[in-house]
Amino acid sequence: MTKIKIEIKHKITQDIIFQGDYENLKNAVQDANLQDADLQDANLRGADFWGADLRGANLRGAKIKITQKEELLKSLGIVLDSERGGK
Repeated sequence: MTKIKIEIKHKITQDIIFQGDYENLKNAVQDANLQDADLQDANLRGADFWGADLRGANLRGAKIKITQKEELLKSLGIVLDSERGGK
């Protein structure tokens, strides 16, 4: 499969904060360190969070599908008490 160059740029300065050659955007995002990223008001509907590390990311106002809830919680390092046997 042909690889394409993918760059993720800072939203204000346009500095390149991540780049590489990938078969698709999903593979690039999985490799990118999005920890502490500012994703405020991002439309994340349909995004695949599997393998993403979003701990510390600003997700205020971000939109996701309810079916993405479990993947998002996991990528944020969040474990619900009911999953650990808590009350």
